[in-house]
Formats: sequence, structure tokens, C-alpha cells
Amino acid sequence: MVDVQVFGESGPPVLLLPGGAESADGFFPGLRAGLADARVIEHDRPGTGRSAVGGELSVAAKALSVLIDELGHGPVVVVGQSLGGAVGALLARDHPAQVAGLVLLDPTPINDPRTCATIERMTVVLGKAAAVPGLRGLVAAAFRRTALRTARGLRPDCAAAAERTARLDIPQLARAVRGLSALSQGFRESELPRLPAVVVTAERKPDHAVRQAHERLAAAFGGEVRTWPGATHSVHLDHPDEVLATVREVVRQVAS
Repeated sequence: MVDVQVFGESGPPVLLLPGGAESADGFFPGLRAGLADARVIEHDRPGTGRSAVGGELSVAAKALSVLIDELGHGPVVVVGQSLGGAVGALLARDHPAQVAGLVLLDPTPINDPRTCATIERMTVVLGKAAAVPGLRGLVAAAFRRTALRTARGLRPDCAAAAERTARLDIPQLARAVRGLSALSQGFRESELPRLPAVVVTAERKPDHAVRQAHERLAAAFGGEVRTWPGATHSVHLDHPDEVLATVREVVRQVAS
């Protein structure tokens, strides 16, 4: 079996899917401890985090399906942030019997091909820049500044999680995002199952493309959209208590 950690011996299983190519370890502050009555599954899918196994985004949902089968803990409640949220939506679409509920935290809008094409293009450019000796340090320094700025004012465990992103492996992220545009072009909201779902979106204007994509995604699942004042893309760090309460709510729905 691939490297995976399961915390807890009973209760509904909750699968954590980090954003980007980050490791699951410590990515969601407070969730593991706050879900003591559930089984929390932490796993770095192929091509991300500390995984020693390579993998493309196009096969991410299949790889997770195999993992859930091997664990025998399905169906799971999926908690995914950013790219992890997009993978969670793909898993629900392709393997609906294995997903009991969803909490998608400012997910990459897999149902918006134009935005996904832009994200992939920009990330590939960053990856190429980071591979150039003269530019590598500048790109890394920019990410460090952003991470440290994000950490300001957060509670200690969330600040530590934000600071870890300062060590972002940009080429790994570029590889992890490769294929996002093609997946988005083939994504149909009408193919999504109806299940307990909450899509948490960052604070944006009502006409923002990402906000509208999140509303459509939630509606397709038969769920709801939530946001909180000051919520950013890193909503799991700037609103950890609200995120935990939302996850617990969906877990209760599934359990009942």
C-alpha cells in the first residue's frame, strides 16, 4: 500500500487533500485534532508532497480511488483546498460511490476552462523561471515574502503552516498542475452526483469568475456556497475554526 496515515479508529473517514503539490502533514491546522470522532486520512498523492511516486493530475482521482479501496474505509468525506478541491470534485464525479460528502476550500475552479488554462499557463511559466539559475532565487524570494506576509496575525499553528509554504518546490508544483486545462475542458457539471457538499469561497465580488464557478459547482452537487469576511484563498489558515465547524457539520450529515 502507498504511504498513508490514518488517525482515529472509528467514525466517518475524512480524506484530506492539500492544495498545490503540498504535503498533507500539517497542511490543515486543527482538523486532525478537531475530528477526534472521525478517521482522518492523510496521504500525499503521487507527484505531490513527500510522495516518492510520480503521478499526473489526470490520474489523481483514479489513484485516490485505489487508495480508498485498499484502506477499506470508503465512502469518505473529502476535504480539499485549491488544487486538492479540484481533485476532490474529480473523484466525486468519477467514483461517486466512494465519496460521501465534500468540503471544498476555495477550490481551483475545475468547471471554468478559461481560468484553469490561465492557472496552468502561469504555473508552467513560473516553473520554467525557477529552473533558470539567475531567476531561481528571485522567484523563491517572492514566494517567501508572500508566505511570511500570509502568516502575520494568524494563530501559531496556522502561521507555521503558512511559513512552510515558503519552501515551495515550484517545479514540482508546475508538474502537479500540468493537464489542468484539459481536465477542465472535459468537466461537465451535469455529471456530478448529489451529495452533502459545501464549497467555501474566498471573499470576492459576486461577478468574479471564480466566485461564479464555485456557485455553479455547489449547485451541481446540491450543496451550498459559504464565505466569511476576510477569507482568502488560504481560508483553511485565516478561518480555521469556521473550516473545522463546516467539516464537522458535513461529517454529521453523512453519519446520520
